[in-house]
Amino acid sequence: MARDPQQPRDEELERAERDAEPQPLEDEQVASENIGETLEESDALHAEGETFEGGDPEADVLASRVAELETELEQAKEQQLRASAEAQNARRRAEQDVEKARKFALEKFVKELLPVVDSLEKALENMGDEATETHREGVSMTLKMQLDVLGKFGVEQVEPQGEPFDPQYHEAMSMVPNPEMEPNTVMDVMQKGYTLNGRLVRPAMVVVSKAPDGQGS
Repeated sequence: MARDPQQPRDEELERAERDAEPQPLEDEQVASENIGETLEESDALHAEGETFEGGDPEADVLASRVAELETELEQAKEQQLRASAEAQNARRRAEQDVEKARKFALEKFVKELLPVVDSLEKALENMGDEATETHREGVSMTLKMQLDVLGKFGVEQVEPQGEPFDPQYHEAMSMVPNPEMEPNTVMDVMQKGYTLNGRLVRPAMVVVSKAPDGQGS
């Protein structure tokens, strides 16, 4: 029996068709595997991130303690500054008190001496013609020595003749109309005043001018 001459041809065609069918590529398999690994790494990193965001309890406690210590340090610095300022103010007040005590310790003593000065001045003013030059010179020198000693300790006279009336240093005994002087001007000094280192010890007793009646003040 004779063989069919077309059979080998058919087998070759089937083999060619099988070879022509698409086969899976190795590169696609590798890419698929890489994608899977990347997804797994991403999930792992995400999980680690969540763990990190949750924080370490010990680190949180330490951070809180550091913040407390910094606050306490700032408070301690402020308290130290306040204490230093208070101590400095107290020292300054003490120095001022000592200085005032030194300057005005003689105030009472000066007040006791002023009547002596007043008496010497009155005696010199009221000396008549019958007084000898020696007597007059002796009283004048005694008065000058007295004033010089007082001046060495910061005592100064207040003699405001012709000056505007100042209630801080003058005591008005009376007011007299005087058209020739500005109102509130010291016309006459009945008793001189005195200061000790700028502080008033005794005001000057004065007569003050005022505007004549009908001319206003």
